[in-house]
Amino acid sequence: MPPDLEQRAFAVVIPVYNHEGRVREVASAAAGLGMPVIVVDDGSTDGSYEAVRDLPGIEILRHPKNQGKGAALLTGFARAAGFARWAVTLDADGQHDPAEIPGMIQTLGPGERAIVVGAREGMDGVHVPWTSRFGRKFSNFWVWIAGGPRMADSQSGFRVYPLPETLHLDVAARRFQYEVEVLVKARWKGIRVREVPVTVSYHPGMPRISHFRPFIDFMRNSRTFSRLILRRIFVPKTIRGKRPPTP
Repeated sequence: MPPDLEQRAFAVVIPVYNHEGRVREVASAAAGLGMPVIVVDDGSTDGSYEAVRDLPGIEILRHPKNQGKGAALLTGFARAAGFARWAVTLDADGQHDPAEIPGMIQTLGPGERAIVVGAREGMDGVHVPWTSRFGRKFSNFWVWIAGGPRMADSQSGFRVYPLPETLHLDVAARRFQYEVEVLVKARWKGIRVREVPVTVSYHPGMPRISHFRPFIDFMRNSRTFSRLILRRIFVPKTIRGKRPPTP
């Protein structure tokens, strides 16, 4: 394995907001891969922190109040950048299988500094919330219109990010919209975005908490995409495409 793809080059970042029922299982499975795991508690008001605080090998960072998923990811990235060259992200609700992380990493070629997105398979199943199905199609289209890559699953939170390139993309969004804006700005700056198929678990008997609010988040998404499209139109590509530093 190339040196930049060795396990010590990676850290797992798990943003958490009120997922006490699943976060311990997710964090424990991730820790079993032998990589550092950073759990970012984004102002949870339930027992999320207590659920993981005694797990060995888990570093926990806490926001005193909820700031949004993007803010939690950035907090985790900033910490991970101190000792790792890559960050692997997955949600704390149990929909992603940490055992698939090595396979995602292995898709990267020697020296390649790309964002890898886990495209969730089976998203048309009857157990998948309609908000997830609609949100993915809406987001895929507007990511492309804004100058981002053509995506099958632009809303997947199961990803591999190169650091520090991602931290220098100047992404403005701090909530769910962070994950779509980072794809657009990566494409602007010539950072490759690739997708690999991953499984997803949406079972009726599995407790799952989603903080997606259809109307509010639709409006936030619309503002984010409007801002990106206007910037694409009015800001010269030579300025937008200035590439972030590579380690």
